[in-house]
Amino acid sequence: QVRLVQSGGGSVQAGGSLRLSCVASGYTRSDYYAGWIRQAPGKEREAVAAIGSSGDTQYTESVKDRFTISKDNAKNTLYLQMDDLKTEDTAMYYCVSESGTVMSMTAPQALGLMSALPDHHYWSQGTQVTVSS
Repeated sequence: QVRLVQSGGGSVQAGGSLRLSCVASGYTRSDYYAGWIRQAPGKEREAVAAIGSSGDTQYTESVKDRFTISKDNAKNTLYLQMDDLKTEDTAMYYCVSESGTVMSMTAPQALGLMSALPDHHYWSQGTQVTVSS
């Protein structure tokens, strides 16, 4: 059984930086796709970043050039570096990873699947990110 354990997050002023980490256990291979989904109070869940089976990346427009997703396969750890944070980035952040997929996925495909079928993925427990002005 796959398990995702997330750390990081917290409170920061606008313009600041935070890093989220997510350790995965239970995968028998390293080329699984993964990403980050956030949800702000009263808003829909939003997939913000994905890393594909070959390590390519994709971002939603609102975080492009500010967030960086990466994956250390040796450590089974997914990261989200968030720079130049804005108040609108305030949300619960969750790392998610593929569940049951046997074909390789590009990052755009992964981001699309995370958006369309979020519940068809493994989820971490989530952490809060709060950005104040």
